[in-house]
Formats: sequence, C-alpha cells, structure tokens
Amino acid sequence: MKKENTLKIRVSPLHICLILSFLAFHLNIYAHTFFQEPAKITQTLSEFKGHVYDSSSKDPLSYVDINISGTNISTITNNEGAFLLKVPNQYLDKTIKISLLGYAKGEIPISSLKQEENKIYLDVSITQLSFVNVYGVKNAEALVKATLNKKSEFYDNDQTNMTAFYRETIKKRNKNASLSEAVLSIQKQPYSNNKNDEISLLKSRKSTDYTRLDTLALKLQGGPFSALYTDMIKYPEYIFDRNNLSDYTFTFDESTQLNNRLVYVVNFKQKKNDDEPLYYGKLYIDSQTLALTSAIYNLNLSNRTLASEMFVKKKPNNARVYPTLASYRVDYRTRNNKWYYGYGKIELTFKVNYKRKLFNNVYTLNCEMAITDWKIANEAKLTGEKLKANVILTDKASGFSDPEFWGEYNIIEPEKSIENAIKKINKQIESTNI
Repeated sequence: MKKENTLKIRVSPLHICLILSFLAFHLNIYAHTFFQEPAKITQTLSEFKGHVYDSSSKDPLSYVDINISGTNISTITNNEGAFLLKVPNQYLDKTIKISLLGYAKGEIPISSLKQEENKIYLDVSITQLSFVNVYGVKNAEALVKATLNKKSEFYDNDQTNMTAFYRETIKKRNKNASLSEAVLSIQKQPYSNNKNDEISLLKSRKSTDYTRLDTLALKLQGGPFSALYTDMIKYPEYIFDRNNLSDYTFTFDESTQLNNRLVYVVNFKQKKNDDEPLYYGKLYIDSQTLALTSAIYNLNLSNRTLASEMFVKKKPNNARVYPTLASYRVDYRTRNNKWYYGYGKIELTFKVNYKRKLFNNVYTLNCEMAITDWKIANEAKLTGEKLKANVILTDKASGFSDPEFWGEYNIIEPEKSIENAIKKINKQIESTNI
C-alpha cells in the first residue's frame, strides 16, 4: 500500500512542475536581454502606492489583499508590506477593502489616498473561543473531510477569465541571478468539474545573469502552473484528498479571524510511520461555510534521497543536489458568497555540493502568482499564447524594460532586492546600447 502511495506522489503533476533542470551554459551577462517598447499608462488610470503595517508593532504586513469594493480588481502586498494599486478612474469614488488573516478588516475611501507613501495600519483581531463546535463535527479530520466535500457548494462554479501577475526569481545565496515576470490570462474552470485550468501569456520579460549562476542554470519547469496547482480545492490530489487523509494526523489550533469572521485553524502532518515525503502545515477554514480560506504548508524533506528524486531532473555528474526547503501557500478570496483562488506562492531552496570543492552553493527559487482581476466568461476563449503545463517561463519570455512596461495591469510591487536588480539590469541595457 505504501509503495503505491509513494509512486503516486513522485509522479504528481505538482512535483513534475517543480522539477529542476541543471544544464551547462557559458553565456555572457544579459546575452538574451533587449529593449521592449514600454506600454504607457493611459489617462484613465490612477496609481496609488504605499505600505500596510501592524498597528501595534508597526511591522510591515505581507500577503495583504487590497480590493476595490464592488469590483474584482485587486492586488497584494509583497514581503515588505508594499503595494501598488492601479485604479480605473471610474472607480475613484469607491473604497478599498484591506484584509489579512488574523486582522480586522479595513476600508478606506480611494479619494483619501495619496499617489505615494500611503501608510495603512491594521488592528489584530481578537478571537475568544473556549472550544470548537463545528456543525457537530467531532474532530479536525472530519472538518477537513467536510471542507473537501464543500467545493461544489461554496466555490466559484462559473468558468472565469482571470488576469494574473506572475513573478519567478532565482537567487544564488542572497543575490538575484534570474528574474522573470509575466501577465497571464487564466481560464479557470468551475470547481464542480474535473477539467484543468488553462493559461496564456499576455506580456512577459526576463533577465538572467548566468555569470552569477556559474556554469549551472536552474530552470523552474511548469512556471505559472506550479503556482496554480497550489489550489488544493481544485487539485486536492496533488497534496491530499479524501483518499489519503489517513496518511495524516489532524489537530485543532487556536482559531483566528478573516474579515471579522471566525476561521478555524487545523494543523496537519504525516504520521510518524510514513517514510515518504508528505506535507505538514496549517489549514484555515471559514466557520460559516467550511470553505478553505488559506493554506500554508511545507514538504517534509527529512529523507534527502526521496526528496531529491522528486525535484531534480538533471544535474552534473560531479554534483550532489538536494532540497532544504519546499514551502507553499495558497489564499482564497470571496465575492458574492463564493470563494475563488486568489494567490499562490512556492519557495524552494537547494544545496549543490560539488566534488573536490570546499564550499556549497545555495540556490533559492521563488514563484508567486496573484489574481488581479476576473470576469465570468463561459464562452470566452483565452487571448495570447497558450502555455503548456510543462512550460519554462524563462524560455518563453524575452527582453526587459522599465516598470511602465506593464501599462494598465496591476502587479505585485517588487521587493527592494528585486527592485535593485531591475535598476542594475536597466543600467546594463543602457550601457550596452541595445
């Protein structure tokens, strides 16, 4: 029985999409970089930048959802709490709604925002709960089963066309070595059917400093599909579903709140007698609907041999490569009492040991995707270049230019390290007169 489970996990599309290819390259810096004409932001849009902070600690808050009320237009704060929101001028009389797990919901009129340096503070929500009483559910595992059974009831069952921003970075130790970004169109299938979602490429840019990667090039196979497959309600078989819940132990944690609604927190981890790499983390379940609002989880990498087999597709013969971190996150949003996929993130860290070399190399790969707009479009077809599930974004994207390249599209603000890398890239482009 265990052998069958192990084989199922190793060929899971989630892991296939996270396979790394290690290939030898000897290219000059920015060999594939060239200008693309930036798309100018039209006069029908207004931009607002700022940060979101904890009102008590004054710490910046990441993964904060910022949504224009009455619309599907949204953005999300980066790891430094920064945001950029592009608002069509016809919506300037509306408010923005700010929400984050564990914090009270905030609402601010757009008319009160400045173009730059807005500071928004959220208050920690207070949850008083002496015991868990979930519709007669007796234990945490039963609650998770009920949540998985609810996907046809409380999740979006219309086919929708989503606009998403996707970013993929590779760092060697703490320095950016590769950066790819894209605006995508996603045809999201109803949660009630088994059809896979489709993705097409609208705009993209990239730059890779191969000298910083030495002679080792890392490629994230699957790219945007990797982030999309973190949607464990649409793709439960890639993480766990009703058929393999017995491989896990589930326990209740202290509850929290989202948008002033009670959210149950369930811890899960693989049972001790399992040797194969499975997951551990937290599920956040809305108490009113039993819908999954968020999941934060990691892959157990204690068995290095099996973990390496799951991720590493090709490598040099003189190198030993193994993952040291595999972290995942998915967040859902709600509109008209229906939940839908809103954000997915993956972080992978690998150590590369070369024979007869004293020091190890450490590489970190990050990919994240945020839904920035969507509309119901049962008959509409995707625009742009349709991507395959095994796509490598760095092979599809080309060119780099200034931030205005994205035009009217909402994006995730770059963190300072990425922002500095972008400035360096643009200086390099200017100096080479490409």
